[in-house]
Amino acid sequence: MYRRPIHLMILMISLALVAPLTADAASKAEIDAKVKATVSVFYEQVKSGKELARKAEGMLIFPEVYKAGIGIGGEYGEGALLIKGKTADYYSTAAASIGFQLGAQIKSQVILFMTRKALKEFRNSDGWKAGADGSIAVASIGADGSIDTDTAKEPIIGFIFSNKGLMYNLTFEGAKMSKIKK
Repeated sequence: MYRRPIHLMILMISLALVAPLTADAASKAEIDAKVKATVSVFYEQVKSGKELARKAEGMLIFPEVYKAGIGIGGEYGEGALLIKGKTADYYSTAAASIGFQLGAQIKSQVILFMTRKALKEFRNSDGWKAGADGSIAVASIGADGSIDTDTAKEPIIGFIFSNKGLMYNLTFEGAKMSKIKK
């Protein structure tokens, strides 16, 4: 008898929980408008955000990542990769989790590729998995909106925030990012 691996079953259940929140895939225009708004919020909340973005080889922005769970959870979002301020490609992010969790939330994610090598490896992958294919340094933000100088030297820097401000104790680990056709 064939048995499905437990991680596959968890992913299927998690995505079923999140699917009602993301039933209709966004159009290019919708994603582009949300990306632009998210970049503005990022620049407002992170003192050095604009400077870091200027130095970055690419910015991957997920304006709305929906997360839901009851013991088993999942998350999903769609966004765009900006290179030199222009949309280069569209991506989705998906992850599954297991453990104590109850509820739902929407968060935004900004990932800065600070080196050509990091950006090239991301773009050349067929489904890039955070933590496995590349480590994302999650930025810690000081009270004045500045980030840790050690984090600013990393090849990939990630920010997670919501309309209520930057979110702490969150991770990108396990999230899989895949190019989507629009």
